[in-house]
Amino acid sequence: MSRFAVLQPTSPLQGVAEQDVVAAEAAFGGRFPDGYSAFITKYGRGLLGGLVRIYTPREIAEGPRSFAEWRKRIGEYWFWEKTADLLSKEIALECVVIADTVGGDELIFHPSDPNRLCVLAHDFDEAYLASNTGLEAAIDWFFTSGKLDEPFEDNSFEPY
Repeated sequence: MSRFAVLQPTSPLQGVAEQDVVAAEAAFGGRFPDGYSAFITKYGRGLLGGLVRIYTPREIAEGPRSFAEWRKRIGEYWFWEKTADLLSKEIALECVVIADTVGGDELIFHPSDPNRLCVLAHDFDEAYLASNTGLEAAIDWFFTSGKLDEPFEDNSFEPY
């Protein structure tokens, strides 16, 4: 069963407007991964399973978490050379950050291939391919891959 279908919100949901999704896509010149729009317009901002925060379109398009600010930071602090065959710095600098974990790992995608989502590990000098099929598979990766943490199940969603 779909992880998103079994989420158990801890309080009322605050979905975002579809026009915010469209505006953010125009700002970065691409489209979001499959599943992003359906998720964010239903659930909004919050914490999945006590681990993953999916950014709202406004966070992605403007402010300190925006793709422009993220690209500037990554350009200065790139240290994932070990997995350059998966994701080079040059390609990463064109990517959009869509989510992070409470531990600082970041989920990114390139506007030309939005369903290919990679994780830049915070505590390791490695990048990982989390999904080639969209957001939900990438989120499942955090909980099941065992690459960053031990696998675990938690279907909670805490809206902010």
